[in-house]
Amino acid sequence: MTGNLWEATCAEAVPDTQLTGDHTADLVVIGGGFTGCAAALEAAQAGAKVIVLEAETVGHGGSGRNVGLVNAGLWLPPDQVEAKMGADAGQRLNAALAQGPGQVFDLIDQHGIAAEAMRAGTLHCAHAPKARAELTDRHRQQAARGAPVTLLDAAAARDRLGSDRVHGALHDARAGTVQPMGYVRGLARVAAGVGAQIMQGATVSAIARDGDAWRVEAAGLRVRAGALLLATNAYHRPTKGADLPPMTPVNFFQLATAPLSSNVAGSILPQGEGAWDTGLIMTSYRKDAAGRLILGAMGKPDAVGLHRAWAERALARLFPQAAGAELQHFWSGRIGMSGDKIPKILRLGQGGLAVFGYSGRGIAPGTVLGRACARALLSGDESDLPLAPVDRHNESWTVMRGLYFEAGARLLHGLGGRF
Repeated sequence: MTGNLWEATCAEAVPDTQLTGDHTADLVVIGGGFTGCAAALEAAQAGAKVIVLEAETVGHGGSGRNVGLVNAGLWLPPDQVEAKMGADAGQRLNAALAQGPGQVFDLIDQHGIAAEAMRAGTLHCAHAPKARAELTDRHRQQAARGAPVTLLDAAAARDRLGSDRVHGALHDARAGTVQPMGYVRGLARVAAGVGAQIMQGATVSAIARDGDAWRVEAAGLRVRAGALLLATNAYHRPTKGADLPPMTPVNFFQLATAPLSSNVAGSILPQGEGAWDTGLIMTSYRKDAAGRLILGAMGKPDAVGLHRAWAERALARLFPQAAGAELQHFWSGRIGMSGDKIPKILRLGQGGLAVFGYSGRGIAPGTVLGRACARALLSGDESDLPLAPVDRHNESWTVMRGLYFEAGARLLHGLGGRF
């Protein structure tokens, strides 16, 4: 097996910018993922001088390792978001993220981004009969807010998935799928086209507030900028002057088959949705444009043999029509999960913000929050941010929580659970 499918099939390329010495900018962005690239594009389109610093390559982190489900909202149902944040703040965030998939697909359409965009919705599938109650409650909450959601019974869900191993599903017509590496590199390519300078291989060594500006040092480069956005999320590296609270690390791996025959591929998710289930140790399933079947689940990549054996069993049980298909790609990524499953915007100082804690929902929220942060940083007005910034944030028991998820994944997969 080879590595990341999205890397191997990405049709977008990022213009290579090499900078040395001293530079000035209106906005310096650290991190070349969904948030950072969406922010860079928004700011550059507004006429700002933007420099993006990415330690590896654009999409190297969670953005390029993503499942590619473009969902509306968070993992938490909207009532819980409002209960945790308060009614007004929760309603504001829910409303903004409900529009998230629209922003993603509009950007792809407007700029001709090669991201295999498929706006056929997503299916949240009940992995057990008792899980149908959760979907019924989620449907009630979303429908009350006017969302185009449909609750499917077991028979309808099985037809839509192409598997008899689900017990119902919630279809959200706002959502869809993308080739995530294509999307993030497409954002970077378009941002560069309107003037943003994107430097890859630029590990930031120090960040400091220096008078009326920020000073950032990276790989022989010194940038002085009026505003700073730190968008490293689960792939943040210890950096002098930029300490972020640790998130719960959750590992997620994916395997992809070889392209399936048209008959077999057409029998699985025949309407083109992406899907995931209600299990605590969540599993996802989708296809790409070439008809590969992609199965994802929680778990560290160092247990590749265990996970691969489980995936082969799961594929045969979930989709017997694809049993025996060659597994050609295996890759993994890291999710930064906040304790309350709600993203955070942290003030770093005057004109400085950090965004993190997407808890596995990075595509649409990263796009929405990245663009909004760019506007707020350039204008100095935070009133239109979907999420109020905080001056400090702490997380507790992050290592133990990460171990809990990993132990659950290994136990489930080692015992051949669920499927």
